[in-house]
Amino acid sequence: MLLKEPEKFFTKNYVVCLCAIFCCVLWGSAFPCVKIGYKLFDVNTESIPSLMLFAGMRFSIAGVLVIISGSITKRKFLLPKAKNIWRIGLVSVFQTIAQYSFFYIGLANTAGVKASVLNGLGVFFTILAACFIFRTEKFNLIKLAGCILGFGGIVLINIGGDFSFNFSLLGEGFVIFSGLSAAIAAGLVKIFSKREDTSALCGYQFFFGGIILIILGLSLGGTVNSVSVGAVFMLLYLAFLSACAFTLQGFLLKYNPVSKVAVFKSTNPIFGAVFSAIILGESEQLFSWFTLIALVLVCLGIFIINKFGEVRLKFKKTG
Repeated sequence: MLLKEPEKFFTKNYVVCLCAIFCCVLWGSAFPCVKIGYKLFDVNTESIPSLMLFAGMRFSIAGVLVIISGSITKRKFLLPKAKNIWRIGLVSVFQTIAQYSFFYIGLANTAGVKASVLNGLGVFFTILAACFIFRTEKFNLIKLAGCILGFGGIVLINIGGDFSFNFSLLGEGFVIFSGLSAAIAAGLVKIFSKREDTSALCGYQFFFGGIILIILGLSLGGTVNSVSVGAVFMLLYLAFLSACAFTLQGFLLKYNPVSKVAVFKSTNPIFGAVFSAIILGESEQLFSWFTLIALVLVCLGIFIINKFGEVRLKFKKTG
């Protein structure tokens, strides 16, 4: 059923719901797991080349996993069309190289809970990009109100309990840039998936992007100083979650409006914050009033945009 009629399957409401939430659970777990990966591989988090090398290792493996999975599903080796190589390269620049260079550097310089909330800004960037860059949706006052709520949450999480605006370019700034790159990538996947197999698009953009990050990291002196069974297991899990989540998202975006998929991303900051609190012991920050209110504002803004953003306001004509 899934292979013969993918459009019919991936447009079912319960399938969209389950797949999208599952993706958010995986993405949420990435925040603490990346930080644990830094420790297991003894990555110098002050070395940008080392962070790029670690990211490249993860995503090159993720690409291989997607390609293998796609090949098994189609019962032949998965290869992209030659005319779409440039499209894969363009997605790779924003989806893997730019997004995760910013993400890994930003996450190394800010708390996991805070990063997960800031990452929710990427949903608003996705909506704005769909409206003003890719022109696949229309912007309206409801979406504006949702964006204001979301930005309010982002500002609040940076103010902190002592009313000090704690913001650094390499920390919070790069996490936000990561969300911007992801938004552009989502728009490109929506468009390019009509011309290329979704698994091939996701798998090869991961692989090429990961290899480029590895080359850049090594050439600039990046290193991973420790390898253990636990470290390898964590790297494989990070690769798996990326391969699984982004491939699923690719299919959802291909067959559904961006807004229908993005509404479920309101759970992404929540899962990220909860997993960071549990695994990294950042519960004190998670359960502060400022973080909780910020989470509510971000998630409410996302929900309003996607639930009511396409509702057309009707006014009675007078005169």
